[in-house]
Amino acid sequence: MLLRNTTLGLILALCTLSAHAQTLLPVRELTIKSATITAEVAATPEALSKGLMHRPTLPPNHGMLFVFNPPTFQCFWMKNTFLPLSIAFIDSKGVITRITDMRPLDETAHCPPGDIAYALEMAQGWFRQNHIGTGDQLSGLPD
Repeated sequence: MLLRNTTLGLILALCTLSAHAQTLLPVRELTIKSATITAEVAATPEALSKGLMHRPTLPPNHGMLFVFNPPTFQCFWMKNTFLPLSIAFIDSKGVITRITDMRPLDETAHCPPGDIAYALEMAQGWFRQNHIGTGDQLSGLPD
């Protein structure tokens, strides 16, 4: 009986791991000034709506890049997001048009000044710590 329960537990664990692996997003390396970022790319409706919700941590220099094709006016909120984040709104040329801080679990809308092609969420204060601001340009963005 113990062997059967252990085997069943192992099978369930592997199924859970497999399901989690299927939900992993593609990763892209981005550069802003001298900073390099590893960004998960959210480009599907499901990934765009989930974002960084329910994540307990975010590794250093990691973030999430939201891709909007075609560019659109898109606001963000922090529902079910436990991490304090900063978001950079980015136009179709890769230029940051606004950066704002967002509080965990806050449903206040954070909006860009106009249509955006991308938004990049990083740990709160990351842009400031790396001397990155409005007008700076990212490289390595997807088309």
